[in-house]
Amino acid sequence: MTSQPDNGAAPSDEAPDCPLLTAYDHLHHVTYLRLLDAEEAGADWREVARIVLGRDPAIDRDGARRCWDSHMARARWMRDTGYRQLLTIPGGKTPH
Repeated sequence: MTSQPDNGAAPSDEAPDCPLLTAYDHLHHVTYLRLLDAEEAGADWREVARIVLGRDPAIDRDGARRCWDSHMARARWMRDTGYRQLLTIPGGKTPH
């Protein structure tokens, strides 16, 4: 894993917490995938926060944990629910 964000944009302190996809979600979709992959691999949250989110728990443990918790929650939401919005086509229809 590299310590570079997926698109050059550093993740915010907190991910969005709303029922709709946001521009932030589109910008950081690879970040969410990396978080889910790391979770599946059993990686330690501190290492993931440092490498994927650019937050160093050795410097700010609480801030790094909040950032990780927030982005993991959003990654899980994208995996479980939010992805459906990516499938919506103009006119509000969903392909079958």
